[in-house]
Amino acid sequence: MNMKKIYSVLVENRSGVLSKVSGLFARRSFNIDSLAVGETENKDISCMTIVSSGDERTLEQIEKQLNKKLDVIKIKTFEEQMSVSRELMLIKVKYNKSNRREIMETCEAMKADIVDMSKSFMIIQICDTPERTDLMIKLLSGISIVEMARTGTLALQKCIYQ
Repeated sequence: MNMKKIYSVLVENRSGVLSKVSGLFARRSFNIDSLAVGETENKDISCMTIVSSGDERTLEQIEKQLNKKLDVIKIKTFEEQMSVSRELMLIKVKYNKSNRREIMETCEAMKADIVDMSKSFMIIQICDTPERTDLMIKLLSGISIVEMARTGTLALQKCIYQ
């Protein structure tokens, strides 16, 4: 059975660490669904949020292999339903008089913001769960999507389990 797991990996913040971690996934043919990296409150430590999918054995192997890396300080793993997850997406659409109102109503319903606009293009920003980000793409798919940029999933374990 294919499952998803989120790995919150604290690593030393220095060059080459991302390459080593992603190389581990490549060498072992582990799938990375999403990868986001950023500094923590301590500038010497970064947090990698990795979302991966596979069977139970594969997901256990990922954690074991990550623990072997010298640059890895600490790993927390949790299931999607045990986390608060968010993704940021910017999406540029071409609009006209006939679809402008529909786009604005979609943005309002999805709690998305129009952050830039010209005579015929607008850039929309949404920060939400990966599922709702996917829904936003579906809702705008009938409109001319010009360009899109998404972050990886960021996640923290829910507070009630700590």
